[in-house]
Amino acid sequence: MAYRKLGRTSDHRKAMLRTLATDLIINERIETTEARAKELRSVVDKLITLGKRGDLHARRQAASFVRKEIADSETKKDALQKLFTDIAPRYQSRQGGYTRIYKVGPRRGDGAPMAIIELVEADSE
Repeated sequence: MAYRKLGRTSDHRKAMLRTLATDLIINERIETTEARAKELRSVVDKLITLGKRGDLHARRQAASFVRKEIADSETKKDALQKLFTDIAPRYQSRQGGYTRIYKVGPRRGDGAPMAIIELVEADSE
């Protein structure tokens, strides 16, 4: 499967995606470049699928990926708690497509195409 390298080494790319995924879980909406948003979409979809499974193994797999900030040790717990108790139950009846990407235009300075990535609202039926 092809993926975007984003001009980084594999370790740096994985660390960046972990941080972006944690931020998206906590804030439910972030602004980043289009390429990062498109790469982040698949990562977050997999984390939400783990949240929907909800068993101990899924929780540990998600915990191994979600970023634990050094300055704030509560961030990892908050992100995991929110993923498994708030976000995953919202999408129980949905078979994927948990994120939405809006293009917002070029970034001032270097002209990089920017986008907003957010979690879609669950169908309230």
